[in-house]
Amino acid sequence: MAYINQFIFGFYPYIALTIFLLGSLLRFDRDQYTWKSDSSQLLRTGQLRWGSNLFHIGILFLFFGHSAGMLTPHFVYEHFMTAGAKQVLAMVSGGLFGVLGFIGISLLLHRRLTDPRIRANSRASDIVLLWLLWAQFALGLATIPVSAQHLDGSEMLKLAEWAQRIVTFRAGAADLLLDISPVFKAHMFLGMSIFLIFPFTRLVHVWSGFGTLAYVLRPYQVVRSRRVGMTPRAPASQVGSPF
Repeated sequence: MAYINQFIFGFYPYIALTIFLLGSLLRFDRDQYTWKSDSSQLLRTGQLRWGSNLFHIGILFLFFGHSAGMLTPHFVYEHFMTAGAKQVLAMVSGGLFGVLGFIGISLLLHRRLTDPRIRANSRASDIVLLWLLWAQFALGLATIPVSAQHLDGSEMLKLAEWAQRIVTFRAGAADLLLDISPVFKAHMFLGMSIFLIFPFTRLVHVWSGFGTLAYVLRPYQVVRSRRVGMTPRAPASQVGSPF
């Protein structure tokens, strides 16, 4: 059991992150035309608007919340917030946005499975991905009752220390999770597995979302007319907005 724990929480995170980064880079380099979300909005809007909005609101908050919560060292916030208070905050906010995300992914999954046109235009990876995300939200919500049994924040500190040791390449990370509840382990393993399959699914469009932030910093473009033999009413050059 100790060997399995060491592999899953000591080596598997690096395997998943390596494939996540290199796989995304290779897909962008070799298959740029597949770098999209494959929207099915044209087939039927219906549940898509509610499902997509709720799902994205939930998962974006949880992603950044998990990142900040687990990667922020305890000494940064211990002077104004106890570990127990931080855990309660995480349970309440994570539970709220987890429910929103769960409702959203459930609507999207129901829509893809029950609409014949959308089902016919879906790849197997689309449906598998939705099921994995659905299970991940369900496991995340299942951790809340377990966390309520350790309101002193001790379990949360172990999870945060594990994440910080992984990203800083320090030894002993897997040993911290030997006595952690199985529901936490399942939630973490599935989360790492989603990163593992990320480059091979429609999830790669997430990179494009972050890429649009570059437009905010992009300099203005000078647009010149190519019309020959015509006198434009407007000046020959004008400053255009990057949007």
